[in-house]
Amino acid sequence: MKTLTLLAATLLLTARLPAQSDRRLLGAVQLYQAGRQDSARAVVRQLLQVLAPTDSVYPQALYTAGLIAIDPQAVQTNLQRVVIEFGQSPWADDALLRLAQFYWAQGDPAAAVQSVERLRRDYPNSPVEPRADLVAAQAYFNLKDEASGCARLRDAVAGAGDDVEFKNQLTFYLPRCPTAPPAVTGTSTPTDSATTPPAATSYAVQVLAVKSATQVDDMLTRLKVMGFDARVVRDTSGFFKVRVGRYATRDEAVRAQARLKTRIGGQPFVVEEP
Repeated sequence: MKTLTLLAATLLLTARLPAQSDRRLLGAVQLYQAGRQDSARAVVRQLLQVLAPTDSVYPQALYTAGLIAIDPQAVQTNLQRVVIEFGQSPWADDALLRLAQFYWAQGDPAAAVQSVERLRRDYPNSPVEPRADLVAAQAYFNLKDEASGCARLRDAVAGAGDDVEFKNQLTFYLPRCPTAPPAVTGTSTPTDSATTPPAATSYAVQVLAVKSATQVDDMLTRLKVMGFDARVVRDTSGFFKVRVGRYATRDEAVRAQARLKTRIGGQPFVVEEP
């Protein structure tokens, strides 16, 4: 655990630490980088005690507290608070990147993927997205999901810009990915519609129906990590319904239902779709 914690700290103490804009937090960072870690944590801890949560510096202080914490739980809690309580702050996307790096360093690739996918969804075009994509690629490869790993790796390459060092990191992983773009799931070769009419009905497996977007996000990420083709359908009552697959026959859907029940539990059931 100690080795993992040190590795997590190494990953976290990059990029934005010197970019603190509040002089008190900048002072704490300088203390940390000078080897006075306990003093740095004391400064940030005291600042969090005197600041009101409505103060614009508060999420920045939480972010800093997460980066310099010695306890893994404190790292996770502080960064999660930035994301959940201060999602509109300039530090939220960076907090998700640091969470992804932290989870990866702690040996939890599924949680790392979840953090990156949330960053991509909630903060499109974030400047930290390419580095987050690299973490996701590593995590997907670890989870034996080569297609998703290569997709994220290509996204990272596309956003790398002129950062030579970052490009060198990406180059290490590129040989494991084909040069051609992956096939798009769910498409088929065009056929003559006059001779092959589209099926009137298909089947799916519904695994969740809730009004909480957070629950939906968590379930979608879990299903994707497990290799299921999941999507969200929203009905007129405001429920988000998470469904898997588009199966031509009910028998196929029933087999998928059994796999889902084994993997995620609950009471998944087959639904008919037009």
